[in-house]
Parts: sequence; structure tokens; C-alpha cells
Amino acid sequence: MTKPTAHWRKRLASQDRPAYLAIADLIAEDLRDGRLAARDRLPTLRELADELQLNYTTVARAYAEARKRGLIDSRAGFGTYVRGKAPALPLRGGSGAEMTMNLPPEPHDEALLARMHDSAADLMAHSDLHALLRYQDFGGTAEDREAGARWLQRRLPQASADRLLVCPGIHSVLTALISQLARPGELLCVDALAYPGLKAIGTQLGVQLHALPLDDDGPDVEAFEHACRTLSPKAVYCNPTLLNPTTATMSRARREALADVALRFSVPIIEDDAYGMLPTERLPPPLAVLAPDLTYYVTGFSKCLGAGLRSAYVLAPHARLAQRLAGALRATTVMASPLTNALVTRWVNDGTADAVLEAIRTACRERHALALQHLGPWGVVAHPECFHLWLPLQGAWSVVECASYLRTQGVAVVASAAFSTDGNPPDAVRICLGGPASLDDCDRALRLVAETLDHPLHPHATVM
Repeated sequence: MTKPTAHWRKRLASQDRPAYLAIADLIAEDLRDGRLAARDRLPTLRELADELQLNYTTVARAYAEARKRGLIDSRAGFGTYVRGKAPALPLRGGSGAEMTMNLPPEPHDEALLARMHDSAADLMAHSDLHALLRYQDFGGTAEDREAGARWLQRRLPQASADRLLVCPGIHSVLTALISQLARPGELLCVDALAYPGLKAIGTQLGVQLHALPLDDDGPDVEAFEHACRTLSPKAVYCNPTLLNPTTATMSRARREALADVALRFSVPIIEDDAYGMLPTERLPPPLAVLAPDLTYYVTGFSKCLGAGLRSAYVLAPHARLAQRLAGALRATTVMASPLTNALVTRWVNDGTADAVLEAIRTACRERHALALQHLGPWGVVAHPECFHLWLPLQGAWSVVECASYLRTQGVAVVASAAFSTDGNPPDAVRICLGGPASLDDCDRALRLVAETLDHPLHPHATVM
């Protein structure tokens, strides 16, 4: 009798449960006690039936039950091996490693946290609290807009407060902009893989999304020009830096070509630069520099300070267009929170925002190194200062099955279909590295993803 199953026959003799259930229980028990480990091979059905003196059907039912519990896998040509069960990974306020919502890692720096606390406390101690609790004109105070202009000038040297609005998050800006630029039934050009929230906005507003094919440099300019000639799009939306989900950054040449087409056909550009402050290398100029009279430049703090900091900036082409957009935003959001605006302005002015941003970059680099260590052999696409990565899938896994299985293991990823605007998603998933609360949690989650790819489980298996 083989070593992994040497004691099973004796234990089965003393069991009252049906043998097929008892065998699955024994596999789970041996995993728990260390007699079996992930990747251990088990006897074939015929071998185990002979060893335990059971009929073939009973053993087949036992292995089927073990697969159902997510304990083993059986594949033609590979035999039967132990899959094991992964421990749940802690989530910020949940029960698994949250790798779906794209949020930045939280730096575990006591000095930085103390600085953030002290700055916020000083703000509250010296502010006119009643003023912060009243309704205000949309777009932020003069001080808020001036701070926003200084923040943007690192990417847009000509940014000015008269063209800038302070808004309650990037998503609200996109909703207002699209509702202003396109009516129901009209067309918005977008990347073939785009921010899922954009798809929800399009559905809500009845605006059609026209997908532009993507390559390594960005959206296909010939496809954009053809759409401009034949479909009369009302705007083009792009996420040119660290594209969500693929992490690609649009090349300078592609930006110039896209801007040229937009200028020739007078098509407004919505430039969602949510990740634009993360990379430290010199980036190509924003589209707002190349086509300033057409581009609405949008960025915010949810990706470079914290997801709960719902404060964003939109820089309009002209002051008149900024005021027109303020009306659309006021109709949908009333105003951004004055308390939140005041905190962001304080942190921009006193350097806290820069300190947090640098700490997030450092945390991203640490997690990126882990991602390459565990997923490099699988062709993962990642940027060292980006907290999401793009993982192509090959072999037996379907994308949905892989994402669903990883969720049962406590690791949540997003299948490519969530980002697809052309109905033809690639075989890939996006993984957010910022979700796991600690570097150790991130390491365990990435290790689990790698082991899953190395030993794909039966697609319909679940974990007890």
C-alpha cells in the first residue's frame, strides 16, 4: 500500500459513514495534519480500489467528492494530485485578499501616519467649522483651486485656477462630462479595454461606446479617424498613463497622432489621468498639452493618496467651459465636500500629499518585485510604480473560471470581460496589488495565484 494511503484502510474499517465520504474526509484530515501536501500524487482509481479493497465506483465517487471540496485535481495524462486548501487572506474590513477594486497600498509608516493625523488635526483646530459645513459654490474655494493648479502644474505647466474645478471624485466628473458632450444614442470613442465605470456611465446615460483597437502604443489612430469620418463621435475618452487594466502608457507619437485627428475633426478629448502622478520617469506630454483647446484633463487623489479621498480636479480647455461644466456637475452632485476639499488643499500645500505619494510609490515597487517573482514566468504585465497588473491566461483555465476559483480561495481578481468595450476580451485578468493589507498578505496572495496557474483545478471545484 502506498505511503499516503497506508492508514486509510484501517480507518475506513472503523467508519460508519459511506466509504466515498470517509475517503474525502481522510484526504482533508491528512492535509490538515501534514501527512499530505499540495502537489502530492495520489493512486489511480484502480490502484486505490485494490489497496482499500473497495469497488471502483466507490473510489471514483470518493475522488469526485474530494474534487468538489477543492482538495484534489484529476487530469488526463497527469493523474490525480493533491490541490489542498488555501487559508483565507485578511482583507481591509473583509474576509479575503481584495484584488478587484483598484486602490493604492497603504504605507505602514508610523511617522507618515502621525504627520497625516497632525496635519488633519491642525486643520480642524484652526478652520471655521461652520463655513465648512455650509453649501458652497461648485468648484471649490479660491484656495482649493489654486492648490489644484499647483498640483497639476507638474504635468501641465499652463494649468490655471480659473479653468479648474474641484470635484467629488473622477467618476462624477466623467458622468457630468459625458452627459454634457453626448446625448442618448450618440457616440463616444473609447479604448477596447477601459475603466469599467465608464461602461456603467454609458449605459446609464444611453451613450454608445465605440471601441478603438489597442496595441502597445495606445488606441488605433486610423480606427479613430475612420470613426470621426463616418460616425461623428461626440468625444474620445482615453486613460493614457498606466492604462486600467493593462498598465500600458500611450507613446508620445501615438498621443500626437490622436491629438492631430481630434483637432482636425474638432472632437473633444476626455483625458482620464488617474494614475499620471505615480510614475517617476519622464512621461510623454498629456493630451491637454498637445490639444489644449479640446481636452478636459481629469485626475484625482483616490489613486495616489487613498481610495476614500473622493476629491478630483478637472481642467477645462477654457474658463467659460469650466463654468459650463460646473453647471452639469452641480446638477448631478450638488458640490464636493468642503471638508474633504480643505483636507486635500492642506495636504497639497504643506507637502503631506507628496510624502504620501512617495510612500505609495515605494510600496508599489515592493509589491511589483513580488509580482515578478511569483508571476514573471506567466508573462505578467506590470509597472514598478503601478498597483495593478495584467495577467494573461493560458491553458486549461477559462478567464471566468480562474477568477471565480481564486475568489473561493480568498483572492479576488477581475476577469477581462469587465473592461472590454468591443465584446472580445482577451484571456487575462487584472490583479490589484494594493488590496492586501500588508506586504506579507500580498506575497501570500500572489503565491496562491502562481500555484493555481501551475496546477489548475477542476473548473467546477469549490472549497468547503
